[in-house]
Amino acid sequence: MKYSKDKDAIARLSPEQYRVTQESGTERPGTGEYLYNKEPGIYVDVVSGEPLFASSDKYESGCGWPSFTKPIVATNINEKHDATHGMVRTEVRSKHGDSHLGHVFPDGPRDKGGLRYCINSASLRFIHRDDMEAQGYAAYLDQVQDIR
Repeated sequence: MKYSKDKDAIARLSPEQYRVTQESGTERPGTGEYLYNKEPGIYVDVVSGEPLFASSDKYESGCGWPSFTKPIVATNINEKHDATHGMVRTEVRSKHGDSHLGHVFPDGPRDKGGLRYCINSASLRFIHRDDMEAQGYAAYLDQVQDIR
């Protein structure tokens, strides 16, 4: 499947999705649609549809945003130095959609690699495991398992 930044997809974004993905905004902590989602599936870029994170790698970090230990496909994530808001952080963006996703921090679970991808729900579209094959994501079914 080919993924790209699509002007039609950008035109369909809600004002919050646009602010977060196109203007590097951040949703308020605790407000994201997927913060407490425990359904099995994958999270894709809301603009390009490229696969980003699996439910199997999602965990409750207590930070107020959905958190993941790793991306599904590391090459679909670009990291950029971010010195805004008086902090030094590492921004994560989708490679093909160039959407602002959130930030990655080195304080994740040690037994899972030590990273915490802190991601805005507004950057994501969730695809339930039952719908993945029909939507062209069957190749990633092996990365999805029920969250306990």
